Order: sequence, then C-alpha cells, then structure tokens
Amino acid sequence: MSLLLRHRFSLFRPLGTCSPQRGGPRSHVGSFSTSRPVLSKPQIERVPESQERQQQEHAVISTFDLFSIGVGPSSSHTVGPMRAGKIFITDLKELHLLEKVMTVKITLYGSLAATGEGKHHTPQAILLGLEGSDPETIIPTTIESRYSNILRDKVLLLGGHHRIHYDMDRDMLWRWDQVLPTHPNGMRFSAFDQDGDLLATNEYYSVGGGFVVNEKTKVDENLFYKGVDKSVVPPARLQQTHSLSEPDLNSAPSVLTEPSSSTSNDNAAPNMVDVGPPYPFESGNSLLALTQKHNMTIAQIVYDNERSFGYSDDDIHNKILRIWSVMDDCIRTGVSSTSPTLPGRLGLRRRAPILYKRLMRGFYPGVTPPVNKMAKIEAGTAGSAAIDAPAELDVDTQDEPETDAGTTGWGARSVNPASPSAKRAARVTGAFDHPLLPEPPRKTMIPAMDFLSCYAIAVNEVNASGGRIVTSPTNGAAGVIPAVLKYIIEFISDDPEKTVMTFLLTASAIGMLFKRGSTISAAEGGCQAEVGVACSMAAGGFAACMVPSPETVLQAAEIGIEHNLGLTCDPIDGLVQVPCIERNSLGAVKAVTAAQLSLASHGIYSVTLDEAIEAMRVTAADMSVKYKETSLSGLATTVKIPLTVPAW
Repeated sequence: MSLLLRHRFSLFRPLGTCSPQRGGPRSHVGSFSTSRPVLSKPQIERVPESQERQQQEHAVISTFDLFSIGVGPSSSHTVGPMRAGKIFITDLKELHLLEKVMTVKITLYGSLAATGEGKHHTPQAILLGLEGSDPETIIPTTIESRYSNILRDKVLLLGGHHRIHYDMDRDMLWRWDQVLPTHPNGMRFSAFDQDGDLLATNEYYSVGGGFVVNEKTKVDENLFYKGVDKSVVPPARLQQTHSLSEPDLNSAPSVLTEPSSSTSNDNAAPNMVDVGPPYPFESGNSLLALTQKHNMTIAQIVYDNERSFGYSDDDIHNKILRIWSVMDDCIRTGVSSTSPTLPGRLGLRRRAPILYKRLMRGFYPGVTPPVNKMAKIEAGTAGSAAIDAPAELDVDTQDEPETDAGTTGWGARSVNPASPSAKRAARVTGAFDHPLLPEPPRKTMIPAMDFLSCYAIAVNEVNASGGRIVTSPTNGAAGVIPAVLKYIIEFISDDPEKTVMTFLLTASAIGMLFKRGSTISAAEGGCQAEVGVACSMAAGGFAACMVPSPETVLQAAEIGIEHNLGLTCDPIDGLVQVPCIERNSLGAVKAVTAAQLSLASHGIYSVTLDEAIEAMRVTAADMSVKYKETSLSGLATTVKIPLTVPAW
C-alpha cells in the first residue's frame, strides 16, 4: 500500500483522490491511510539503468532559490533536512492532523545516514525543522542547546506548540545500507496517533544546495518554503518543476523557442500553463543565442526572468545585496573569530584569522591599509566591502617577513628592533657542505592568491562550525563564490553594487545549467558537483565583471568545471573540514585562473560548457558510491584519527 502525503503546492498538478480519514471523503492533495503499513524485509531500491530519463523543459529557476541563506555545515545534510521537517509539519497543519499526532518516526537512508549523525547535524536539523524552524531565520547559536534539551527531556514541540514524546534511540532509524530509488539523500517521515495508527507519511529527498523534492510531485519544495501559502506565490514559480533524473542520452537536443506575441501579450488573461520566464534557456548554447538575439548580457537575461517570478526591481536589488551582505558577514566572522579550533574530534585549527592578520600587518607592501573604516556593502548602500583589521591575536610570528627597523609604507608597519622576530635569523634546512647548496627561505608576493585563499577559508570555517551561510550553490562549496566576489570588490571594481548584481546573476545562470544538466549534489556526483560547480560559477561571474561578452563568460565557466571533473567527495570523519576547506581555497584561485584564460583566448576554444556539463554527468554516473559523500574510501579511510600529523 502506498502511503503518501503530498505537499500542497502540487495542487497545480493533476490530483488523485484521497482515502477517507475516519469520516467523510476529503479532497486533500495526494493520499494517506489510517492502516498500518505492512513491514517487509528491507531491500536496496534502485532505479533500473535502462529506465528512460527526462529533463525539465528549461533550466530557469530563481536566483534566490539557488543562492539561499541557511546554516552550516551541509546544504544537503543540514539545510535540506531542516526544510523537509518544516514542510512535513506544515502539511500536517494544512490537513488538520497535527493535533492528533502522538509519535513521529524518522528514517534516514543512504548518504544521509552514512555521514549525518554527529557530523553534518542532520538530526538537529530535522528535529528543529519539525519544531517549525527554518534555515534562514534560525539562530545558529541556539541549535545545539535546543537539540540537547530534546535529547534530555525527550520532548518535541511539533510546529512549536504541539508537545509529543520523542525518544531519539527509538524514533530515528539510520539505514546507511539502503538507498531509496530517487536520490541517495532520502528520508521518510511518518506520523502516528495515540492508537498507533498511521496518520500520514512522506518521503523527501535532499538533492543538493538545500533543494528538497518529493518523488511523486517532482516539485522543488523549497521554492515555496518562504511563501508557505500558495496563494501568495507568483504563478511562474509554481510552474517550476524539475526532474530528479538525468537526461535521456538517446534523445536529440531540443531547442527552446520564445513565446509568441499572442502569448506574451501584457493584456492577456493569466494562464497557468503559459506562465513562465520571458527568456527560458535549457543549455549554454540556448542562453548564448538569447543574449545575441536580444543584445543582452547573461546578467540582464536572468534579471528579467526574476521579474516574471513576481519580484520588482527594488526586490531584486535588495535581495541580491542581502545575499552578498550575508556572504560578506560570513567572511568577516571567519577572519575575526577568536575560537582556536573547529568543532569535531579532528581538532582542526582555524587558519583564516591568522592568514588575514598577516595580510593586514603588511605582509605585502602596497596592499590595503590594515584599518579601513569604510562601510561594507549593504542593501541600498554603496561603498567598500573592506574588512576592518581584526583584534590582535596571540599568534606565533615565525613566518612573518623581516623588515628593516623604521621602514614604513602604505600597508606596512615598522618593526620594533627589540622584538625577537626582528633579530631572529631565518632557519635554513639543508647541508652547507654539499655541492648543491639549499635554497634560502623566501616569501612569495602573490596578494590575489592569498586574499582569495583567506576569504574562502574564512567562509568554510564558519560553515564547519555551523554558522550562518549562503548556499552557493552548496554549503560544502560556499567559500568559492564569496571569495572571488570579495576580491573583485576590494581590488578591481569601481562600482561595487553593479559588480555584485552582475556577478551573482551571471553565476546563478551557470548554476541553473548544472542543476538541470547534471547535479549540484555531492551524494550524486562527488565534489565535482560542489566545488567544481562553484568554481565554474565563480569563473563565469569573474569574467562577466571583466568583459560583457557572454561567450567569454561561458568559456570561463567551461574551463572552471573541466579541470574539476572527477573530483571526489571523501571527507575525513564525515566532517565538512578536510579536504573541504582547503579545496574551496583552491577552487577560488582556479576560478580566477579560468576566467583569465578565457579572457586571453579571444573566443577560441575547443570544448563548450554544454559538453563539459554532460561530461560531468557521465563522470558522476560512473563514479563509485564510495566517493559520493559517504566517507567510505579515499582520504576518509587512509587518514587515521586522531590525526597522524597534528592539526596544529
């Protein structure tokens, strides 16, 4: 018997009938039953490889769904499950079942079960979602205390007010050995009444980037989680359906055409079937064709599509700058943290505060002064996004460059002759009686790389500690895009607000192409689906801020992903720390390099973005599940815990 509680936003899809719920017939969406499910021996459920796969009709979704505000450490294992919990409770309220619930059973499958417990805060996220919290507004510092209270008191407040008994050991089941057909990040929620009868059940899939979908509806649920009432959701967004399956390789590429003038008439009555973005695109080639036909940049195409989702010009402007404000605050929090280590038994030392302090102390002559009082960019304001110099930290200065006493300059500080670092000679490793003398210690002077690395590491250290984050497009890859954009604003741009708008709207278009043509979930495609995609998005955004050529932008995005193909996801101890944090640093540097290569190529290239996206999809399909966010191989198994090399 199929027991399903569909989300109410599928009201715009064909409806079936519902079974009566101990009374007269009801017209709720989907179906549910009061009978107990028949238990059978668990089996691994998989979709046959021969099954025909289908893509959604176009790639366009809202930028504000691709870039969404949440909490760390994982978009698919933290943000998505929290949204799923809230969706389930909201559905129970809509069906007037919440007050009847006495027990909630939760089963986690596949990758969610393999690395969720104690590593990605999946239990915390689900339970607080069931209590009515959502990732954008929850206060990160309250998560652990609220979760501890639930475990201690064994009480769960469904929807924030309906009290039930909840025993974590009894009511949450971890099935890492079982994978549901739709996606490796599957979860099943079931609600029971006081007699033990099943009231409602549903399965949700966290498909990366915080997106949560349902197999039956194929609707991106979190497209509506901010506008819980469907009556206030713009019709164009209600029509955004996305297949979870990959495209049919045997089908010929389809070409999208623009709506005819008759269907785009402003005076025509709204038609739910005809509602959609004015510039739909399904591939990089179709996006490029649109820009050429209408003489528009990629950012302008995305901007006008956002209008069809019910956003005014002010809404788009303020929401974009709100996203950047959270990214900027995340960098600021990371470089100014006073906590020495990250959570988890790795005991990993935070590096962003030390890196940033060294940069601001004049590690490189001629860079930004150590103290900058100009305000950061916020919605409705303009100005520099520079970060104030952090408070002095007790940091070993053995890596500081030697500077002549009394030397000063822009961004440089004089060295006290009495300080130990001013008198200590640099240590040289190697024998001096050898024909090949050792190289003397040197300090490289590549400010771009060091600032990019510092910013990316700062964001991912905040993410690893469960702080406020922007999925861009995922939490595990959340440092790449903010780092590149921050660098442009501080060192290149002369119009920061326009730069933020251009960069993020362009990057989102590239992210949409990956979401449609491949995946942004590490559980499906490994780290190429996270850091690889983020690198591609950032490369395209960087190129868009340098030249307005859409072809150059897409070439930069292609280079960004091409050299991340095959990147695996094998986090040590299941934590989003090693190699994730450093990998974001390298992703940011690689993004700028990719953009620079495209700018120097003058439109000459061999591989298109569409071909690279397809290559990534095929690579993901061939990749072993051991390298897809399960911590079953790679570094996760070769590195021993406690670490052989101290994290300090």
